[in-house]
Amino acid sequence: MQSSRTPRSASFWVRVLALAVVVTQALISVTGSVVRVTGSGLGCPTWPQCFPGSMVPVAHPEVATLHQVIEFGNRTLTGVVGFIALGCFIAALRVRPRRPRLVRLALVMPVGVLAQAVIGGITVLVDLEWWSVSIHFLASAVLIWLATLLFKAAREGDREPVLVVTPAMRRLLVAVTVVTAAMLTAGTLVTAAGPHAGDPDTPRLDLPIPTLVQVHGLLVMAYVCLLAVFGVWLRSARPTKGLLRAYVAACVLVLAQGALGSIQYAIGVPAALVVLHVTGASLVIIVTALLWGESRFRGPVPAEPSPAKETVAA
Repeated sequence: MQSSRTPRSASFWVRVLALAVVVTQALISVTGSVVRVTGSGLGCPTWPQCFPGSMVPVAHPEVATLHQVIEFGNRTLTGVVGFIALGCFIAALRVRPRRPRLVRLALVMPVGVLAQAVIGGITVLVDLEWWSVSIHFLASAVLIWLATLLFKAAREGDREPVLVVTPAMRRLLVAVTVVTAAMLTAGTLVTAAGPHAGDPDTPRLDLPIPTLVQVHGLLVMAYVCLLAVFGVWLRSARPTKGLLRAYVAACVLVLAQGALGSIQYAIGVPAALVVLHVTGASLVIIVTALLWGESRFRGPVPAEPSPAKETVAA
């Protein structure tokens, strides 16, 4: 009696691992917010070691065990993201025919994780100075965006891109992307001036919080207005299902984020809502990147040579 099975293709594993990279990159931002709101930023006060002479947490009279566990957990997740990103790059290298754009995007992921780890180390070494925390989050935002484009690239071909929207709508998406970056940057400044520093002794950004919140809110309103204009133009275009899904998701998420941000500011920025807000910010980055990617089409995924069936004698 004989049995056979067909191995999964390299393209399949790229798609699976690319999705895993998107999810884990977003989780890094979320767990980073948990580190911040629990005051665990210096739970491991050195880098790359947790304590001098130890890579893992150790009993210490001046550092609570819970803070050590939370900070070390965030560092450990960075390692997990790195392994997944490396696996995705290796899978992209194995795709046949070779897809240079896919390989380049996949290569950015492990390199980006390494860069992010270094930025995180600098953040610890400068005792969580507000500017270092802001850079740390914005670097994560860039990696989430690129990971989403990698996921999109794994599900499409490599032809010259063809717009599925008008050139004016594509330019509008450029404006949406710029406003997204500005919105996220303003959000980090609100955080830098706010109460959750990651450590009680960390100095805060000396700018008025109400003014920063107002700037951030205006940028959110600008994002919503641009989406509204895009939606009006979308009615006269011939959008794909993917573009429509990304557009609806972007509208729902940014409105939910605006409401959540207003609530958390009104009731004193409780820690749980901060974590939810960072989660929402990560999702907004993802859907905006999908909106960008779905606005043009690069053809179907190139067909791979049929994998040879493995026959196993039973």
